[in-house]
Amino acid sequence: MTQEQPLRYRLITGPDDATFCERISALLEQGYRLYGSPAVTFDGTDVIAAQAVVLDDRSARIREA
Repeated sequence: MTQEQPLRYRLITGPDDATFCERISALLEQGYRLYGSPAVTFDGTDVIAAQAVVLDDRSARIREA
């Protein structure tokens, strides 16, 4: 049985709050790195943030070890 490979690119979105920051921080701890600048918009009620993260080949190998 093979393990599921982690996605190499992810776009994380959600309300700009502590939970969003915790999600990004957890991905950084898993070996992802930020890709580009964050984006924010206002949906009429909340500020919504988006941040792309990537997992390069080196990070994936370290994670599997």
